[in-house]
Amino acid sequence: MTVTEAPVATPINIVLLSLFVFLVYLRLKPAKPQTLPRAPPPTVFRTFTPPELFPYNGLNGMPVYLAVRGRVFDVTSGKNFYGPGGPYANFAGRDASRGLACGSFDEDMLTKDLDGPLDHLEGLVGEQLDALQGWEDRFSEKYLVVGKLVAVPSDETEADAGGDAKPAAA
Repeated sequence: MTVTEAPVATPINIVLLSLFVFLVYLRLKPAKPQTLPRAPPPTVFRTFTPPELFPYNGLNGMPVYLAVRGRVFDVTSGKNFYGPGGPYANFAGRDASRGLACGSFDEDMLTKDLDGPLDHLEGLVGEQLDALQGWEDRFSEKYLVVGKLVAVPSDETEADAGGDAKPAAA
């Protein structure tokens, strides 16, 4: 009996060789250079007055900021809650201290006169102050402090701060 040799170039061998070459190519081809995501613009700590804070309400592509006890937090990552249409949207761009302390989202909890004095939280009781402290702690853990809230400068505030106050007449 004679043994005949099978041809090397059979269709199955050609398919297997092609598959092997393709797998080697995938393994050895150069990888695409990795690109890092673009960094967010730097946030600079700044001083806000209520009128300066007001536009930071999430409308027109603006970030969402709110103030608690004079500290301004960037809550843009929580835009679902604090931005337009969110349950806390009325606090965006405003001092939210009294509303958070009282657990109220009503407009009457917000300072109406943005050029007036800051809310010094008079009249809040211990339970409300504890609630406010809880909110402030939560914001401090979760969000970046981007500034502080100060009253709009007036003759009285400049005199209290030792600004251009005139000396008293003798």
